[in-house]
Amino acid sequence: MKMKRILALSLACLFLAALSGPLLAQTEKNFLENMIKALGGRETLAAIKDTRMSGTMEIIQYGMTAPMTIYQKEPNKYRMEMEIMGMSMVQVYDGQKAMMTNPQTGEVIEFPPDQAQQMKKQALGNDATLNPEKYGITYTYKDKEEIAGKPFHVLEQKFPEGDVVTIYLDASTYLPYKSRSKAISPSGGEIESETVFGDYRKVDNTMAAFSITVYQGGVEYVKMTISEIVYNTGLDDSLFTLK
Repeated sequence: MKMKRILALSLACLFLAALSGPLLAQTEKNFLENMIKALGGRETLAAIKDTRMSGTMEIIQYGMTAPMTIYQKEPNKYRMEMEIMGMSMVQVYDGQKAMMTNPQTGEVIEFPPDQAQQMKKQALGNDATLNPEKYGITYTYKDKEEIAGKPFHVLEQKFPEGDVVTIYLDASTYLPYKSRSKAISPSGGEIESETVFGDYRKVDNTMAAFSITVYQGGVEYVKMTISEIVYNTGLDDSLFTLK
C-alpha cells in the first residue's frame, strides 16, 4: 500500500512537472505580449523600420550636458552622435562590429569585444522584442515585486551569450519601468547598471520614454532627456559605418 502511494505521488509529480513548463512559458509570453501591447502593439511596432531620437545627455560625474542624436535601424543597427566641449563623438554598430571616433583626433577606433557585446544588445530594435526567438533571447517570469509601495512584474531576459537583463514592468500599465544588468565601468571592470525609464509620451501610435536615467553601482551616472522621436525617415545603411 505504501509503495502504491509513493508511485502515485511520483506520477503526480511527473504530471505537474510536465505541465509546469508550458504553463510557465505561457505566463512569460503573456507578460511579453502585454508589454508589446502597452508600447503600441505588434502591428505598430513591426511597421517601424528606423527611429531617430534627439535630446541632451547629462554626464553627472563630469557635470556636463551635451546635445545628442540616436539613430536605430531594424533589426540591429545603431548610431549615437554627441558634441562635447566643441568636439564631436560618434559611436556606431553596423550589425557586425562596433566603432567610435576619437573626439580629439577624429580617429576611428574599434570597440574591444566586451564593450562591442554591450553595444550589440543596445542596437537591437523592435524586431528583437516582437520575435525574441530569432535572436536566441529567452524570458523567464521571476516574481512580482514592490518598489516604493508600487507593484512591478519582474521578467528575466537572457541572451545567447549568457548575458542577463532583469526587466521591471509596471503592474498597471505594463510599460518598462527599469532594467538591471551588468555593464563595463569606465575603469574597465564589471559593475551593476540600472536604467530607469520615465516621462512616457505618445508618439504616433506608440508609447515612448522621454527620460532615461542610468545608474552605475547605485550612483546616478547619465541622464538622457529626449526632445523629439521620429520614426521611418528612411535611414541609409551608410549612416551606421565609420571610415
